[in-house]
Amino acid sequence: MERCRVGIVIPALNESATIGEVVVVAEKYGVPIVVDDGSSDSTSEIAERYGAIVVTHTINNGYDFALNSGFKKAAELGVEVIITMDADGQHNPVLIQEFIDMINAGADVVVGIRNKRQRFSEHLFAWYTGIRFGIKDPLCGMKAYRRTVYESLGYFDSYGSVGTELMIFAVKNRFKISQSVISVKERKGSSRFGQVLSGNFKIISAMLFSLWKVKKINLSHPKNQYGKDYEKL
Repeated sequence: MERCRVGIVIPALNESATIGEVVVVAEKYGVPIVVDDGSSDSTSEIAERYGAIVVTHTINNGYDFALNSGFKKAAELGVEVIITMDADGQHNPVLIQEFIDMINAGADVVVGIRNKRQRFSEHLFAWYTGIRFGIKDPLCGMKAYRRTVYESLGYFDSYGSVGTELMIFAVKNRFKISQSVISVKERKGSSRFGQVLSGNFKIISAMLFSLWKVKKINLSHPKNQYGKDYEKL
């Protein structure tokens, strides 16, 4: 798949120490789209210097809002595949090619499975989606989507789902889901997108809301008639 047909959305908040290296490697596989969610450092300037398209928020709006902006920009560029990854260097950008290969092999969505998860709430959410949908790590920040999946829903997130609404929509609408185990590096310092207590609260809230939201998701996508189901590892 040509580089220009892949958009790599990278939400970032005060990641000047790592964003340059992430962009340099990501650019080998697609068009890096860095969404600077109100950083007070030089994240935007460094990302742009290394070749990324930068979408800037003047204030911190949160992880899902940043991804919404990134997906909108990717769709405007006309890319065929949208990949999300973190700006802190935890995700190895060389995994992008593996995700692209899985899309080329027929997957509509690829979900990473991290080799370790830190928060209790992450394990709880994974337990829920594992039983309900066969998704083993819904909160992994590295995922890949065909643009058509995004366009079928019309947005990435509507309720602060911590990056899970579009994925759950895809599962319920019988898009083909593949999963891939990935190794993540330890990040230096705390997460910029939420401390332990606030992060746990956001994740549990998203899980509870999804219990209600998923019942209202449109199940009329044409692929339903073929019974195409998601893959389990």
